Formats: sequence, C-alpha cells, structure tokens
Amino acid sequence: MGNTVRLRPPKNQLNRRCLLWWRARTALVVAPIVAALAFIGFLVAPVLTVFAGIAAAAGLAYGVLMPMWWYRVHRWEVTDTAVYTRTGYFWQESRIAPMSRIQTVDTVRGPLQQLLRLATVTVTTASAKGAVRIAGLDAELAADLAAELTRITHATPGDAT
Repeated sequence: MGNTVRLRPPKNQLNRRCLLWWRARTALVVAPIVAALAFIGFLVAPVLTVFAGIAAAAGLAYGVLMPMWWYRVHRWEVTDTAVYTRTGYFWQESRIAPMSRIQTVDTVRGPLQQLLRLATVTVTTASAKGAVRIAGLDAELAADLAAELTRITHATPGDAT
C-alpha cells in the first residue's frame, strides 16, 4: 500500500492578502448597487435611500465577516502523491487530485490579484468534477508551486486519464 492517497485535511492556509482580495471583490459588487439605490432614491423615491442604507450595512457586514470565515476554512497542500484542497462556506468540499491524474497546471492573476501580488493555481485533471483551484496564493509561491507540480507530474507514472 506504499503510495496510498487518502482524504485528509490540508495543512496550508492561503496568503492573508486574500482577505483584502475577497473584500475588494465584495465592495465592487455592493458599491454600485448601493450607489444606484441612493441615486434613484434621491431623484425619484426617497424610500429607496433606506434600502441603500440597508444594502450598505449588509454588504459591509458580509465584506468584513465572510472573508474571515473563508480564510479559516480554505486550505491547500501538495505532496509527492497528490494535491489536497478544502473550500466552501456552509458546505465544505475537500478534494484530492492524485499526481497521476493531473493533465495541466495553470496560474491566473486577475487585476485585483495582480495589485495584491496574489495568484490562483488551477490543476486540471481527468475528473468530471472539474479542476482543483487554489485561489489566494502569494504570486511568487504560485509560480513556484506550478513549476513544482509540473516537475512532480512529469516524473509520476500514469496517463492522467
């Protein structure tokens, strides 16, 4: 049973800058909604300004609290035999991608991630469930991780199907 891959909790946390990334993404969704409600409320129906205030308070609470929760839940780890991830909010999902099943390794850095020096590593496998993503890594660590995964998968026997 030497190289048995078992489901277990991953050890590594994401980079703490991912908290800022998640909060900024929340603000980019909430702020236009609040602004539109406030503007329309100012011009047409003053009651909408109340809804703008409620939306602003709810968005602020969500933007402050949820990223802290996500940071506590989201984990990742890479070993010589597999990539382990845990993600989720209320329903948590743990995934394993055995090295022999990995087909491609990609890194992605959107504009906010670039600003915060973060990146996402996407590990594509032959699984119908889809790719395994590790979002919120330091950009330099993500590049090193992608190179390491490429090296390990190249040396791992199997046909990735």
